[in-house]
Amino acid sequence: EILMDAYIKGISYYLPKKVITNEEISSEFPEWTVEKIYTKLGIKERHVVDKGETALDLGVNAAKKLFEEYSFSKEDIGFLIFCTQSPDYHLPTSACIIQEQLGLPKSIGAIDVNLGCSGWIYGIYLAKSLVVSGMVTNVLVITSETYSIYLHDRDKGNRTIFGDGAAATLVSTEGLCRLGESVLGTDGSGFEKLIIKSGGARYPEKMDDIKLDDFGNPLSSDYLYMNGPDILNYTLEVIPTLYAQVLEKNLLLPDDIDLNVFHQANQYIAKLQRRKLRIPQEKYFEYFECVGNTVSSTIPIALKEAINQNKIQDGSKVLSVAQGLGYSWAGVIMFF
Repeated sequence: EILMDAYIKGISYYLPKKVITNEEISSEFPEWTVEKIYTKLGIKERHVVDKGETALDLGVNAAKKLFEEYSFSKEDIGFLIFCTQSPDYHLPTSACIIQEQLGLPKSIGAIDVNLGCSGWIYGIYLAKSLVVSGMVTNVLVITSETYSIYLHDRDKGNRTIFGDGAAATLVSTEGLCRLGESVLGTDGSGFEKLIIKSGGARYPEKMDDIKLDDFGNPLSSDYLYMNGPDILNYTLEVIPTLYAQVLEKNLLLPDDIDLNVFHQANQYIAKLQRRKLRIPQEKYFEYFECVGNTVSSTIPIALKEAINQNKIQDGSKVLSVAQGLGYSWAGVIMFF
């Protein structure tokens, strides 16, 4: 029996029109100059949703762009995976609404996946499994996040980092690049390090428990809470092992990789990771300056840009890893 391969056939992304610049943030928080934000994070601006605009809307727009850019018929989609942590409703499943809005066949399977920064690699891993098993030929993976709706107005730390955005990736039996082997991992003991505590079944009511940390940042169970230092330490602990495992599983060495396209958190984290793994600058792609950290969409957005900038050619081997809230991590190699 010949095992089928799975490929990425296309990637498109969509950003909301509204932009928040460092100038705007600096005018609200004068102690943070435009230069200070940019020097530390490498981010100049981030796109955020307007009132009444949701992650579902962004995802639908990204998918429409994909069908147009690659002249792909939506009739040929066999399965839809929608990865978000900012769904329109507790229930129903956002993917079901997207099926209707995009006019996808009623014969498809459609599911939501609730994952953060590792979400895209998980999504294409699931898509690959569906294709390789012979169940379907084409899987549409949409990643879309609007963390801006979860951030307190005075939370300058997170407001400088996160941007909203969506990406649509088509996984198929042929295409731009073959998907190699993936490595996935989970450690739920760190679940409280990045969390919105209230609003779910465990704590349904708003807690109204806002207090300020040593830096004047608001901490509240009703908004996004991130323990940056702990997450960074954990990431720097996990990523080297993950990197080595991904290479090993694909029978490759670090030098075999032509381009590393990691989860695009910010410049500060990128620099630490690159140095820790001793990756030369020219083999490490960065794309967050005008988009910020778009959570599950950072890797597909960066891949699309790397392709557009001819940083990826035929024959390129590209390695991606991501670690994020949950804790959850994933890695994959793509053979162009």
